[in-house]
Amino acid sequence: MAVKKLILVSSTSDPRHKPFVQVLDELAKALGVEREIREEDYVFLTDHGEKDEFGMPFLPQLFAVTDDGKVLPILTQIPFNKSLQYDIQEAVKQALEKVKQL
Repeated sequence: MAVKKLILVSSTSDPRHKPFVQVLDELAKALGVEREIREEDYVFLTDHGEKDEFGMPFLPQLFAVTDDGKVLPILTQIPFNKSLQYDIQEAVKQALEKVKQL
């Protein structure tokens, strides 16, 4: 199963939007696939995304669309480094690991 597209569902007002876009861009480049950003698409999140402890979808989330049409979440949280900054490289690494497991 190969990834044919990455979809980021986010909100430009969310403070994690820019770090998620960085991860999306690096991951799309590394995989050589198309990328898409959807603004606050809660229907998509409800259908395909992870949900919080109350059963509600949350933003942002990054998804992989496979060549057989499956939509799978590959990154829903960005890890922090020792300085408590977003660790973009670790996030890309974690997402790549999930892609390899598909």
